[in-house]
Amino acid sequence: MEFAIPEDANPERADRILASHLPPGLSRSSVAKLIRSGSILVSGHPIKPSTILKPGDSVEIICAEPRSSLTQQETELPEFHILFEDPHLLVLDKPPGIVVHPGAGRPSGTLVDAVVCIRPEIVGVGEPGRWGVVHRLDRDTSGVMVLAKTLLVYESLCLQFREHSIQRMYMALVRGNPGQDRGIVDAPLGRHAKDRKRISTSTVKARRAVTRWTVSRRFRIVTLLEVRPETGRTHQIRVHLASVGLPVLGDPVYGRIHKQQRSIDQTLKKCVAIMKRQALHAATLGFQHPVTGQYVNFCSPIPSDMAEVIRVAGTFNAESAHATSLNTCVDAEKKEIKKENIIL
Repeated sequence: MEFAIPEDANPERADRILASHLPPGLSRSSVAKLIRSGSILVSGHPIKPSTILKPGDSVEIICAEPRSSLTQQETELPEFHILFEDPHLLVLDKPPGIVVHPGAGRPSGTLVDAVVCIRPEIVGVGEPGRWGVVHRLDRDTSGVMVLAKTLLVYESLCLQFREHSIQRMYMALVRGNPGQDRGIVDAPLGRHAKDRKRISTSTVKARRAVTRWTVSRRFRIVTLLEVRPETGRTHQIRVHLASVGLPVLGDPVYGRIHKQQRSIDQTLKKCVAIMKRQALHAATLGFQHPVTGQYVNFCSPIPSDMAEVIRVAGTFNAESAHATSLNTCVDAEKKEIKKENIIL
């Protein structure tokens, strides 16, 4: 994309003047990040956010950093399923075990890398390296995600997330059996005081967080919940459920099983062995389409590992119910025999 600073413009900082003359939806901070990443050139040269631009200056926005060893990287890119796509946005079904965007712990081989490979036009939308990303799912959380393909859609979706107007529903398998059919957790969240990689409800710098849950199915050792977060804090669902004694099954950070629990319940051990991750799935995502204005809703079926845990837990429930029924019959028969002996 190339254009010239209008002749009637006043000399101004690059980040400020470009934010006002680029397509709508790109904030000044986003422009500054693009400049620092080298994605914006003036007269063919890189600039700083503070560089003063003048009328007539030639501005070029380059798409992406050169990809070295592309063939090798392609073999390492994760696979995903596209649920919906139009010229404005992309809705994906994210498999578990995939990092959404590059970071300190994962510089490549992320979901964004895979999307850029097949939809290079998404480069330049949003933050550098996080092209199109308006929300994230944890690495081991599966389910529906939306990515923006244009700057206008990016800003609109970000605003909907900030205003908490996005409708989201997660399916979670948790340890334990809540006494009520539904509940709400209203507890601020922030970084753990000692472990910065963890989130906690007991912290000095906390932000409001609200999570609603409803029981979908009950089993003896686990419960399937429908979870609707009203806010979007890091690890919100996992921390909130653990704080009320309903840790997500398989969660290695907030739902660790003590050694004595492992030795007591073999069925629970089997369920954890099946999951190999936290049993959390983004099942539905609904929002107002930024261009058409229509409300759209997308769904992802429950993944195979969670479905297998439900099958195992359901089988155990059936066996337990059958055993209880047999015990009841035996007790009734014993009472009847005792009664007959008294009559005789």
